[in-house]
Amino acid sequence: MSRQMGDSHRRFLQTMMANGIVDEQGARKLIAHCCEASNTQHNPDKLDDFIETINLKLQPMFMQITKGMSEDSGHQFYALVNMAETDVTRMSSDYADNELELFRKTMDLIVCSEKGNASSTDILNSADTMTTKKLKKSETEHLLNRLVHDKWLNEKRGEYTLSTRCIIEMEPYIRTMYQDQVKVCHICRNIAFQCQICENPTCGIKIHNPCVARYYKGRAEPRCPACDDFWPHEIPGIYCLFIDVVYSDISPKYIYRYTFKYLHTFFLKKP
Repeated sequence: MSRQMGDSHRRFLQTMMANGIVDEQGARKLIAHCCEASNTQHNPDKLDDFIETINLKLQPMFMQITKGMSEDSGHQFYALVNMAETDVTRMSSDYADNELELFRKTMDLIVCSEKGNASSTDILNSADTMTTKKLKKSETEHLLNRLVHDKWLNEKRGEYTLSTRCIIEMEPYIRTMYQDQVKVCHICRNIAFQCQICENPTCGIKIHNPCVARYYKGRAEPRCPACDDFWPHEIPGIYCLFIDVVYSDISPKYIYRYTFKYLHTFFLKKP
């Protein structure tokens, strides 16, 4: 595909500027639509080349379409990133100073938590410690809804996590501000918040759930790729462990191994 910027590239960029982020499947459909609308030849196998052509033109403006992975699904996404502004100031055109302060506090709660999330209650409580103009409860709730709508946060049953867009766009800021807290996935080397952790205290590596599923697919027994200890967590989409009533003389590790070996659900009943 030619490196010359054409109408199809401009149409794609305009949509990215409006939406901020799109998944890989959506990007492929969008490119096909832009090429058809511009009467331009479309090569579905040249997605990255198409985007690289745009990035070459964006470089002098310190902008870039960057690829990243969803921690939830493992799907690839493309986000339009302002490379000149690496922190939350990039959001200043859409949010007031006190709203940005609360977003920073929300990031603090999420990044520093063990499970990579923050409850709505904790976020509402953090609003009481703001140094700028404090937000009322209703204003905080409205702001959280906006942050979810604008794809900066994800929300599920009152728990908030950093969205794929946020992680892609804020990665330099996150790595700089939270050097001691942030770990990377042992498999894909991207920042890991929603993940599984090796329980060996001398190891403790993190692996995204989708990376766990890919890594252990086809392996007879799941072991940590770093320390070779048994990996006791559920493997998404492959292994499922349910224990009803177990014999008191059988160790939990033995039960895990037995279940993983045969790849289906066992209920070990008392006789």
